[in-house]
Amino acid sequence: MTRVLVFDVNETLLDLRVLDSTFERAFGDAAVRRHWFALVLRNAMTLTITGDYEDFIAVGAASLDMVAAQHGVTLSEADRHTIQETMGNLPPHDDVLVNLERLREAGFRMAALTNSPRDAAVRQLSNAGVAPLLDEIMSVETSGKFKPARVVYEMAATQLGVTTAQMRMVAAHDWDIAGAMRAGCAGAYLLRAGMVLNPLYPRPDIVEADFYRLAARIVEVEKGETS
Repeated sequence: MTRVLVFDVNETLLDLRVLDSTFERAFGDAAVRRHWFALVLRNAMTLTITGDYEDFIAVGAASLDMVAAQHGVTLSEADRHTIQETMGNLPPHDDVLVNLERLREAGFRMAALTNSPRDAAVRQLSNAGVAPLLDEIMSVETSGKFKPARVVYEMAATQLGVTTAQMRMVAAHDWDIAGAMRAGCAGAYLLRAGMVLNPLYPRPDIVEADFYRLAARIVEVEKGETS
């Protein structure tokens, strides 16, 4: 059985570091960008745990307000607009396009699964040149829950016409991999810079520090081929 490869989008495929200059200007510290996005994810997960749902873009805006309040910063409308527009025009990481091409040539069916609304995700992935390499672009909005809720991965499997056991989630977030594995998927964890695997989460059979090795391992494991 060759599994469908399902990719997370933000930080896994697309590079948020292009926002650093805006956060440096607005907050005096580019590292606030990482604080902001971590808060976005925390707030999204909290909404799901408490039984609520808001558009991921709205979660991002609310989280930006929280970070600004924490730092005593009054954000200009220009900076807010720049952050929103940049999120819609994130570049792919340098290793993404070549390895998606490699996996496509190896015969894999590939999809994206993101917390972002589908229209926003299509825009992001099209602008980044990633969309043509994917067979499906899926959003959690269909389920009304954010990752890593089990129902999200089950929803994705239904949309793809497969079981969760026929999916492999590829992400740079260990919580995303953990949620997918608990739902019955296989996982492939991409250790982007600064990422580590939580020892309390199930360990996927593929863990690599760059996309080149990760793609090679996926081909080896799924196709029984070495490269």
